[in-house]
Amino acid sequence: MKAVQYRELGGSPEVVDVPEPEPGPGQVLLRITAAGVCHSDIAVMNFSADELTFPLPLTLGHEGAGTVAALGDGVRGVEVGDSVAVYGPWGCGRCAKCAQGKENYCLRAAELGIFPPGLGAPGAIAEYMLVDDARHLVPLDGLDPVRTVPLTDAGLTPYHAIKEALPVLTPGSTAVVIGTGGLGHVAIQLLRALTPARVVALDVTERKLALAREVGAHEAVLSDDAAVARVGELTGGIGAQGVFDFVGAPPTVAIATAVASVEAAVVIVGIGGGRADVGFGSVPYDMSARAPYWGSRGELFEVFDLARSGAVDVHVERYSIDDAPLAYQRLHDGEINGRAVILPNG
Repeated sequence: MKAVQYRELGGSPEVVDVPEPEPGPGQVLLRITAAGVCHSDIAVMNFSADELTFPLPLTLGHEGAGTVAALGDGVRGVEVGDSVAVYGPWGCGRCAKCAQGKENYCLRAAELGIFPPGLGAPGAIAEYMLVDDARHLVPLDGLDPVRTVPLTDAGLTPYHAIKEALPVLTPGSTAVVIGTGGLGHVAIQLLRALTPARVVALDVTERKLALAREVGAHEAVLSDDAAVARVGELTGGIGAQGVFDFVGAPPTVAIATAVASVEAAVVIVGIGGGRADVGFGSVPYDMSARAPYWGSRGELFEVFDLARSGAVDVHVERYSIDDAPLAYQRLHDGEINGRAVILPNG
């Protein structure tokens, strides 16, 4: 079968032929219908030898959807032919966090060498994929897999980030979204669906800001040297009660804390290497700063329910599996409008 792999340190994604996997006891084989492309993949491909904690080659893709093609012995809860999406942050299934459905915060994953698909385990940008346990499959129940597959990360991650900040996003509040690409343009829609807050979007190009306006941002501001002052003007000098940074680079993290109000929730979601300077006198009083990771299994069901209601609609660009390296290059160059989705069997 065809798969897209990161094969050697410092290399680029390659389309290769690999053996079709067979499900062992407890495993499920999916015929992949759609797989998302994410900046996290690029981050992995930029790891140094010391940072890379799993062996290569690696089949990429931590956003996956497909139909159940075969079941290993003992599998219950799914049937051949079911249309499902993959919950990506796999855990041990037994610790206190996993018992709450928070496998994204599994207490033993590192100890046991458990990795998410595409981020250590073989991923979804392939014609077929093995899923280690049926509990990691969420029914699509009529949702379009191509438009829905990004929600397994680009929807779930901002949903989790926003859900924990809901207490401060009251009537009259302002929410700032920094970075309006794959995750950010979904976050804008989630903020509009879940809160009464005024949503201010920040990004570096007018093209990105046009998408932000299209999906519901009340204001769209260039993320430049004047951005902090502009947000100050929009909030009457008070600042924003919720700030969500989907870039996480040093300049954007600096903006995130600079535009925050007293008692604001600042959420650093992006993995751009930035660090918030938090201390008495350096940030507004009682400002909180969080760095969440992905979301829970239960929250993924909630995100899918929002999609069924029409509250969330991901903008996707479709690519064949042979064009997956091009999709990664366009993502690296900032040319993807929304989310790139690979169709391995389409």
